[in-house]
Amino acid sequence: MLMRCRRRGLRSSPKTIESRWWGALAAWVFIGALAAWAAWAEDPGFPSPKGDPGVLPAGAKLDRVFGGACALTEGVATSPNGTVYFSDITFTTLCKDESGKYPQAGNIWKYDPKTKQASIFRSPSGMSNGMKFDAEGNLVIAEGADFGGRRLTKTDMKTGKSYILSGLFNGQPYNALNDLTIDEKGRIYFTDPRYLGWEPMNQPVQAVYRLDPDGKVTRLITDAGKPNGVQVSPDQKTLYVLAHDNGAHDFLPKGETSQKGLMGCLAYDLSPEGTVSNRRMLVDWLPNDGGDGMSIDVDGNLYIAVRSEAAPGLYVYAPDGKQLAYLSTGKELPTNVAFGWGDDANLLYLTSGKSLYTVRMVKKGWHLPAP
Repeated sequence: MLMRCRRRGLRSSPKTIESRWWGALAAWVFIGALAAWAAWAEDPGFPSPKGDPGVLPAGAKLDRVFGGACALTEGVATSPNGTVYFSDITFTTLCKDESGKYPQAGNIWKYDPKTKQASIFRSPSGMSNGMKFDAEGNLVIAEGADFGGRRLTKTDMKTGKSYILSGLFNGQPYNALNDLTIDEKGRIYFTDPRYLGWEPMNQPVQAVYRLDPDGKVTRLITDAGKPNGVQVSPDQKTLYVLAHDNGAHDFLPKGETSQKGLMGCLAYDLSPEGTVSNRRMLVDWLPNDGGDGMSIDVDGNLYIAVRSEAAPGLYVYAPDGKQLAYLSTGKELPTNVAFGWGDDANLLYLTSGKSLYTVRMVKKGWHLPAP
């Protein structure tokens, strides 16, 4: 399900000054080429999108604006000032340093749409996955397993200081936080499945939790299989959960298979008190893989990164589950989406493979109102 990557390190010989010079020059050229490449939008050659012109404008296409991750980009989040942040999940079995001995510890990248340049915002990342900005402009991060934090944190973007919002439930670590959404009352809903990592699974179920502004955590949903993406509706009356049960809790050896579980987009009625009821299936992707991350526009339409190997891509669904549009990502398996702000409120960012993409849509994305 997850894409493999081998990073090729550039080595310089310690034996002579000349070889060290050439090694440094080669590294400089390599890094410079990456920066220059990332500075331009590139057509990845995906098939032409198709869909309702009410959500998909004529001529819309995905453009690659970044392609320098090690294994998997995820958790794209947009700041009110326009800066884009996304996770670079560096699976420790795949992503090493140049010597091949030491695993990478995860990165959070930031991308400036004005300069079209990307740089590391934070490393180690706590193995960040999903991220969102709250109404005060703090970056809230779901940290996963595989030597990650397995916790919910927030970073004050003015001071750079980070705070642990929740690291334990009932005195035990979480499985591996995956994604989150925030309602207008400041409550954070976050998912806790497990897809990989050496750590024990301390929670008895893979669930959706709710963190209240007073710090209380409630295990809210336990019937969503392996919950992944999560999104509150603009009217605050529905909570959407993407069930993505691949049947395993880590990479399987070659030749072994697992039995998939629930692969669907679930909807729950969300009460003013933050409780849920009336579980229903909007989209059922079985026998294929299903949705990973999602975003939502001002009219409540869902934009879902679907990892179906039969037809991977960005799908747009109406609130009742009717498919409105499909933007293929070729053979890449996408992970998450987020809308921009201001003049770019209808610009959608998509993480897929090792890359970050953009596409201009018709509708504007929904964001938390300023306090």
